[in-house]
Amino acid sequence: MVANDVKIFSLTRRALLAGAGASLVAGEAGAQVAKQTFPQWVASFRARAQAKGISDTVYDHVTRGLKPDISVYAKDDAQPEFREELWQYLNRRVSEWRIVTGNAAAAKNANLLKRLEADYGVAPDVLLGLWGMESAFGELVKDPDHMKPVFASLGALAWGEPRRRKYWETEFLNALAVVQKGWGQPSEMLGSWAGAMGHTQWMPEVWLHLGVDFDGDGKPSPYSVGDALAGSSRYLLVRGRYQRGVPWGFEVVPGMADNLADAKTVRAVEQWAALGIKPADGRRFAYPKAATRLWAPAGTNGPCFLLTQNFYAVRSYNPSMNYALAVCHLGDRVLGEGPFKTQFPGGERALTLAEVQEVQKRLTGAGFDTGGTDGRVGNMTMRAVAGFQQKVGLEANGYAGLDVLSALRKGR
Repeated sequence: MVANDVKIFSLTRRALLAGAGASLVAGEAGAQVAKQTFPQWVASFRARAQAKGISDTVYDHVTRGLKPDISVYAKDDAQPEFREELWQYLNRRVSEWRIVTGNAAAAKNANLLKRLEADYGVAPDVLLGLWGMESAFGELVKDPDHMKPVFASLGALAWGEPRRRKYWETEFLNALAVVQKGWGQPSEMLGSWAGAMGHTQWMPEVWLHLGVDFDGDGKPSPYSVGDALAGSSRYLLVRGRYQRGVPWGFEVVPGMADNLADAKTVRAVEQWAALGIKPADGRRFAYPKAATRLWAPAGTNGPCFLLTQNFYAVRSYNPSMNYALAVCHLGDRVLGEGPFKTQFPGGERALTLAEVQEVQKRLTGAGFDTGGTDGRVGNMTMRAVAGFQQKVGLEANGYAGLDVLSALRKGR
């Protein structure tokens, strides 16, 4: 969840691998940074766990046979918020597959979403956007290509990642506390490389301190849809200062943003209107008293927005403006709203579901394994696209765009 944008510095990976022979084991490699093997770190860390009230029984249960997943040190290379054009980032995540899947999830969970809005005030579009972004509406919760054992990931980070070691040590302790409370078992705790778990990707600290038992089974769990959405609602309220009854923002007509946009300037919608800012849909502004900031992520000629506090509440979940925009836009699209009125300069439309499936089928036929042809662009499809792009001389960024479709159709 919040750790999705945390950077794991490449220095760590280089230090781990420097001078390592083919037979070098993970613990010996980690000693390049940690100055002790992983088993030595586990033994020395026991005192920290004991000081936090973790029993020896729980500590032994979690750490017996535990091996660090040192692949986490390179995962920062895949942080998409920092590698893609914004229009590509949005096209990948606000795809037809995700919208269709979200439609089904919204219908199936309509009563749950109403209850959550009544209890917490968080609108269904925001929750659906978060759920869709974090786990593709549950599709990725137990996907072995995305989710790995949490203790192996956090153990590796706490032991061998020097820049944020205190943070990772704390999250390892939080995960131990979850087990101590009987809320989860190590074998069941699967998550991202950074330890984020379940439908809305809770970090252990969030599970421990903001988790909600909304389904009434006696324990909060990120693997329960109701608990996950309730806990994330609570997070948005407590840490994001989400405001009941206010939309995340408004798309506005571009053209004046370069003169007026300032991330620190807050004005009521009606004040922006007095300065010449107009809604992109040609109607009158709703919520004229709402406090907003003006944001023009692609400059004067691209989509521009007035952002309320609720946009920044979403951003508190992952400190990336691109992430927050994708969440908010995805939620809107799932509930029936259309694309942005203004196109991104240099951008292109997203492939349709049928076109993505065609790309997957053609890639598979060309020897690039996409892991299926369902129209969802997951890690395997992205790797297959990147492999094909490299082969034919396109930029190998894994983005399945119109150029990739065209090249595949031409049999390049």
